[in-house]
Formats: sequence, C-alpha cells, structure tokens
Amino acid sequence: MKDSVIVLSGGMDSVTMLHEYKERIALALTFDYGSNHGAREIAMARRNCELLGVEIMVIPLHPVFRNVHSSLLEGAQAIPEGHYAEENMKSTVVPFRNGVMLSVACAIAEDRGLKHVMIANHGGDHSIYPDCRPDFVSAMGRAMTEGTYAGVSVLAPYTDITKADIARHGKALGVDYALTWSCYKGGAKHCGKCGTCVERREAMREAGIQDPTDYEAEETC
Repeated sequence: MKDSVIVLSGGMDSVTMLHEYKERIALALTFDYGSNHGAREIAMARRNCELLGVEIMVIPLHPVFRNVHSSLLEGAQAIPEGHYAEENMKSTVVPFRNGVMLSVACAIAEDRGLKHVMIANHGGDHSIYPDCRPDFVSAMGRAMTEGTYAGVSVLAPYTDITKADIARHGKALGVDYALTWSCYKGGAKHCGKCGTCVERREAMREAGIQDPTDYEAEETC
C-alpha cells in the first residue's frame, strides 16, 4: 500500500530506503536548500525515482536557510576535512534542517492523504546532528501526529543501525551506489576527505561493497 512520503536527499541512506520501501512510497520530496552539493544530490534523487517509477517533488527552501550559517551553505572551501568524530565537523550542521523538512513533508503528506513521512537518519548521525537523534525524531513524530487530522507519523527505520548496515541492505537490494552522492563540497568528483566521504568509504568497506565512487583523493585514514 502506498501510504508514505520519503525525504530523499540522493545520498546513500535515503536512496537505500527508497529502494527498500518502494512498495509503500507514494512520493519522494527532495529539498533544495542552497547547499554546496545540492545540485549533485538532486540529480541522483531524480535518477533513482525515475528508475523505480516513484513521483518526485523538488521543493526550494533557499528563503529559509539563507538566514542561517553552516559550512554546507558557504562554498566548498568552507567544508572541513576529517572524520565525523572530530569537533570541526559541527560546522556542517544546518540548524534544524530536518525539523523544517519534516514539517513541510508532514503538510504534503496530510494534503495527499498519506499516513507517514519516512526519513533515513541513522546511528552514525546522532553524535553530531541534533535533528537526527532518536529523541528528536520521536518528538517530531508526536508533534506531527498531534498537529494533523490524519495523525501523520514519522517512520525512521534506520535510526538504530549504522551506515555500514544500511550499505548491507543496499547490497542485498542491488542498489547502485554510483547513483548516489555524498560529498559536501559538491565538485565534479567526491573529494574523498570530508566527513561524509570518509564515512561513505568506511561503510562500503565494512559492507563488503566494491566502492564505485570516483574520488579526487586517495584514502589516507
């Protein structure tokens, strides 16, 4: 039954979820919020929806996020390099991004008569991104249910698993990770050095996947 909207970035996690739950996803929402890598992600989101025959809607959020600060919004040179465990990676937080996106998705879900909004936050996000943590997702889900006649809820099935676990799901599903984008710098190739590139490499290695990504930099850690 097609009962859900998915927040689809075009990255590994949400694309895997799109493939895994395609039978219940009626609509994919991709948000163009002015990030360095937005054009790359949106292209991948469109491509996967085309492959699966899922309707996609791209929603511009520039007027909202031009008023906040994040290295994701300030050009490739602003993106820190290293592992997500490092303190400097906090500069990649876009304040309350998932809260805004879930709110918009909730409104569209209710308007379309859909019961759920799916989001692909995972265990590796929790330490650095407040709006990916289980308590936040649960609280947002309660607010959405209380604030809609239809009782729209959040589905976040990857909350307690790792990115490597997600990659294993994708491997079993036959997801082509060449058709996903992670790098925060948004260049012609993945930089290979920013936190999300490092995490992408680690996840594929742990999942036993031959990494199809074209990186500018060789792995150094």
